[in-house]
Amino acid sequence: MAGCSRRVVLLLGVGGLVGPEPRRPGWTVAGPGDFALVRRRWREVTVDRAYSVAAARRQAAAMAPSGRGLWRDLPYPSLSATPGRLLAMARAYAVSGDARLRAAVEGGIDHFREHVYAAGAEPVGNWWHWEIGAPKRLLDAALLIGLSGRPGRALCEAVDHFVPPRRLHRYGGTSTGANRVDLCLVMLLRAVLGGDAARADLAVRALAPVFRYVTEGDGFYRDGSFIQHDAVPYQGGYGLVLLEGLATMFAVLRGTPWEVTDPNRRVVYDSVARSFAPFVHAGHVMDLVSGRGIARDPEGGAVRGRRLAAAVRRLGLTATPEERRRWRRLLDGPQPVGHRLFPMSARAVHRAPGWCAALSMSSDRVAHYEHGNGENLRGWHTGSGMLYWWGEGHASQYADGFWATVDPYRLPGTTVSTRRLPDGAGEAWGGARPPFRWVGGATDGRYATVGQHLRGLESTVEAFKSWFFLDDAVVCLGAGITGGDGAPVETVVDNRRTAALLTADDEEGWAHLAGHGGYVVRDGGPLHRLREHRAGGGMSRPYVTVWLGHGVDPDDARYAYLLLPNATPEATRARAADRGWAWVLANTARQQGVHVPSAGVTAVNFWQPGSAGPLSASGPCAVLVTERGDGSATVTVADPRRDLAGVTVTWNRPVAAVTRRPPALTDAGTGRRLTLTFGPLPEAATVTVRPLGSGRSSPKGKEY
Repeated sequence: MAGCSRRVVLLLGVGGLVGPEPRRPGWTVAGPGDFALVRRRWREVTVDRAYSVAAARRQAAAMAPSGRGLWRDLPYPSLSATPGRLLAMARAYAVSGDARLRAAVEGGIDHFREHVYAAGAEPVGNWWHWEIGAPKRLLDAALLIGLSGRPGRALCEAVDHFVPPRRLHRYGGTSTGANRVDLCLVMLLRAVLGGDAARADLAVRALAPVFRYVTEGDGFYRDGSFIQHDAVPYQGGYGLVLLEGLATMFAVLRGTPWEVTDPNRRVVYDSVARSFAPFVHAGHVMDLVSGRGIARDPEGGAVRGRRLAAAVRRLGLTATPEERRRWRRLLDGPQPVGHRLFPMSARAVHRAPGWCAALSMSSDRVAHYEHGNGENLRGWHTGSGMLYWWGEGHASQYADGFWATVDPYRLPGTTVSTRRLPDGAGEAWGGARPPFRWVGGATDGRYATVGQHLRGLESTVEAFKSWFFLDDAVVCLGAGITGGDGAPVETVVDNRRTAALLTADDEEGWAHLAGHGGYVVRDGGPLHRLREHRAGGGMSRPYVTVWLGHGVDPDDARYAYLLLPNATPEATRARAADRGWAWVLANTARQQGVHVPSAGVTAVNFWQPGSAGPLSASGPCAVLVTERGDGSATVTVADPRRDLAGVTVTWNRPVAAVTRRPPALTDAGTGRRLTLTFGPLPEAATVTVRPLGSGRSSPKGKEY
C-alpha cells in the first residue's frame, strides 16, 4: 500500500491539470456508445454470480447514515471498509437488479463523498487509501449501479481532486509497478463514469512503463523476479494486484477504442509461467514472495492461490488458446520437476519427485523483510536463508496459523543471532538491507548451487551459507560464522508445525521426523531438539524444532547437514551410514563446494578466487558441473555479485571438445583440463563439453 520508490523517471511531461485532460494529437475520439460498451464489459468481466444478495440486503437494512458514518460499526473515515461494503452491495445489485440495493448504494456513495471523500478535503494518513483504495471501490460501485447526474459529477470532482491527471505524468515515487496499474485503473473508471475520452487515453498510455523489463527497482525482471517497494519480492502481493488489474483492463477494453495494443504487453502474458507459476505449490502462493502480507491471514497462501487462478483465467480472455491450455497445466496440476533461480530477487524454487523447496535470502538489493502499516513486525529473519519445504501431504505446512505462532528467531534454514529485536526492527517498507552482494547461484535447470553472504538484521552476525539442491536431498553448508552481539548464534535445521514423532541417533548424527523426512548432521553438531506448543493470534500450534548451536559470539564456526524430504527412518539411517554419498570439497569463508558421485554433480560457490577439488576460478562466482549419462557434461557459471568484467574457470578433467558455446564465452581450452574464459555475465552461462574417457570424475574431499 505505501512504500515509495527512490527512482523518479519522466514519462508524459511535467506538471498537471486540475480540469479536464486536454486532447493531444493522435488521441482517441470516442462517443457515448463506446463508453456504454466499456460499462457493459466491466459488468460482464468483474461481476461474479456468486455474490451474496442476502448479505447485501442485510447491510443495506443496517445502514444508519449520520455524521459519524454510514454504519454504526464503521465510523468514518473508514476509507477501506465503507467503500468496500458499498462495492459488495453494488455487485449484489448487478446480480439481482434489486432497486432498493441500488438506491442504498447511490445514497451511500454520496454520503461518504460529502463527509469523507470530498473535493478539497485534506488527505490524512496513508496516501494509498485516498488515491487507490477508496476511489477504486467507489468508482467500481458507481459504474455497476449506473450512477449519473449530480452524484456522478460530484464523485468525478472528488476523484479529480485526489487523483488528477498529473498523477500519471511521471513514472516514479509511489506510481510504479502495481500502484501504477491501480492508478491507471482509477483513471479509467473515472473516465468512463464522466465520459472523458482524454482521461481514458491517459489511463491506457500510462501503462507503458509497466510492460518493460527492469534492471533495478519496481517491476518485472527477465529472470522472472517481480519487485515492489524497490527491494521486496512480491509476486504474491503487489504482483498479484498488478496481474488482476491488467487482466481486467485487457478484457474490459478489448474491441473498444482504448484496447491495450502495446506490443510490450507480452511481458504480462509471459509472466504467468515466468514469474507467478514457479511460486505456486498445491494451490498455495508461497510466502517468500508475499512481503508483509504473510501476517494478515492464517490461510493467506491459499487465498492468494485462488486470486491468482482467477486473475489468470481473466487474462485468458485475451490470450491465445495455447496459452490458456499451458496455464491450466501449470496452475491446476503438479509443476514440472526442476530448479528455478531468481537472482534479481534472491529467491530459488526447487522441485523434485514428491517434494518442493523454496529459499528466501537478502542482499544489498533485496530486503531482509518488509514491515509497514503495523504488519509483519516480527518477520526479521525471513531473508536470512529461510528454507521452506513441502513433502507429501504437507501442502499447508506454512499456513494454518504458522506466522502467528512460529518462533520468529527459529525459522527453518536460517542462521541468526538470538539477541532480542524490537517489533518492526529495521527501516519499514523493505528499507533494511544487508551490505553484501554475493547472493545467488547457478543452475542447469535440474540441480543448483545457491549461496548467500549473510549479515544479520541489526546484528554483527556474518556467515557464508550454501545450498546444493539435488533429487532427494538438499546439502546445506555454513562457514565463517562470526558474531559479536553477546548472544548465542544458531542455525535452524528445521522448524515444523507438527506434533509428529521425532527420533534421533546422536552417535550416528541423524534424526527423523515421522511423516516428514530426515536430517543428517556431519559437522557443527550436536543436533538440539525441542517439542513445544506455541500460542499467538488466538490459536495454539505444535512445533518440532531442530537446530545447531554455534555458541555466544562465535568465531569462524561452521556446519554441514543434509535435509532429506520424505525419507523414511531406514533411508535416513542408511544415508547417515553412507559417508561416501557426498564429498565436501571446501567449507570455508573462501569457497564452499561438494561432489555427489551418484548425481554426477560437482558444485562450488567461490566467495573468493581459488580452488576447491577439481574446480578453480579467477574471481567470485558460482560453478555447477553436471556429468550426464550420455558422456557429455555441462558447466554452468554465474556471477551472483553482477560486477565481474570477466572470469576464468578451470575444471581439472580431460575434455575432448566444447560442443555448445554461450555468447559470454570468449575462450575455451581443452585437453588435459578444461579452461573457460568468460566476459561479463549478466546472466548465467552454460557450456556443454565432451569429456575424454569413460565414467565420471572422482574428485577427493572430505567424506560425509
